[in-house]
Amino acid sequence: MNQPQTMTEEKQVTTSSSKAYRTIWRWHFYAGIIFAPFLVMLAVTGSIYLFKPQIENVLYQSYYEVTPKADRITATEQIDRVKAKYPEALVTSYRPGESDDRSSEVKVSSPDMSATVFVNPYSGKIIGTLSDDDRIMNKIEEIHGELMAGTTGDRIVELVACWAIVLIVTGLFLWFPRKQKGLSGVLFPRLRQGKKLFRRDLHAVPAFWITGGMLFLILTGLPWSGFWGANFQSLVTNQGLGYPPSIWGGEAPTSTLQTKDIAEVPWAAETLDVPQSKVEGAVPASIDDIVAIGKQQGMDPSFKISIPSDPGGVYTLSAYPAKAQDEATIHLDQYSGAVLADYRYDNYGVVGKIVATGITLHKGTEFGWFNQLVSLLICLGIILVAVSGFYLWLKRKPSKGMGAPKGPKAFMLKGFLAVLVVLGIVFPLVGLSLLVVWLLDFLVIRRIPSVRRFFNA
Repeated sequence: MNQPQTMTEEKQVTTSSSKAYRTIWRWHFYAGIIFAPFLVMLAVTGSIYLFKPQIENVLYQSYYEVTPKADRITATEQIDRVKAKYPEALVTSYRPGESDDRSSEVKVSSPDMSATVFVNPYSGKIIGTLSDDDRIMNKIEEIHGELMAGTTGDRIVELVACWAIVLIVTGLFLWFPRKQKGLSGVLFPRLRQGKKLFRRDLHAVPAFWITGGMLFLILTGLPWSGFWGANFQSLVTNQGLGYPPSIWGGEAPTSTLQTKDIAEVPWAAETLDVPQSKVEGAVPASIDDIVAIGKQQGMDPSFKISIPSDPGGVYTLSAYPAKAQDEATIHLDQYSGAVLADYRYDNYGVVGKIVATGITLHKGTEFGWFNQLVSLLICLGIILVAVSGFYLWLKRKPSKGMGAPKGPKAFMLKGFLAVLVVLGIVFPLVGLSLLVVWLLDFLVIRRIPSVRRFFNA
């Protein structure tokens, strides 16, 4: 039988537990102060982007809607109308439109612009032109994904997402009930026990309820990131969890391009090697033939055709619809129209299917309005938790200093240190930032008395 603990042993356990609590609280505190503003920005832009289909249908209704008639003019004629209007521009893609009352889209590019030209498929009339820079949702997506700061912004967003996982882990530790009895302050806030407890519960309780959803949004967003996502995608492909060789209908690809270099395609198809067309004649297959092949192959009606820009290039048909199960990427020989590669959801590896479904869930399209509503509630929860945490800090903050709890050095808590090391390995940007924080603490904070007092180090 175990001997009962002495009072000294109990005191040591309590002291050890208190040190761990203060240390984890300290890390949670500073991570929240630094990264919460970015999380609010991501939640706000994400909430807006969830409703991209509805917003764009309202904003661009005059571009999208046409009156159906008995006969359409050919895709070739539609593109010729666009070329006549923009003779200096290069036509890069064509989208037939997913319904009878939807306009066709022709993408054009020149050194001065990149735009979509909307064409009435029945009359050939050009309805209007919309520059990529003028699309509101493109701006929202750019802010959400890279803070409108290119590669640097992408890395910052990835760092924020990874540190949000640290916030979740440390927050769950702080939330976990230890002494209190009942569900008050655990699953619902205490409304009649004073303002201090209510402010604490207004932060901690909603944070618990959104933890699963927040973690899901983070993990399904990371595959898009430029550093972690690119390396993860490369690992998946190299481990044979990407596209299988059986999808190739012709010879193995000989170009050095990947599909993401020539077309916007589903995540699982981005690293698919691009084959080359065999130059069988001087005249490429017409875009009308390619449209017909796309329909014959059972492509989702929303598919787009990326047009080759050189003699060895291929037509790439890509469908990136609401449901992951309907995704498809097909490469066609630009001369014969032969199917060189046909890559669909059923061809994805296990990881590819998980990521593809995660992406459509992240975007709120997989289950329609219900998906949008659930994701919106998670985003609003993130905003509430961040704002309530900031408010809690303001109320607790002393007149001097940051008000962070003082705790022992992280390396004195082996379990917590192990968690940080694992997170630093799995998410390299977190590991790099931890080294920066350690150097800053060692070289600056602990060597300048006023700074040490301010940070309670």
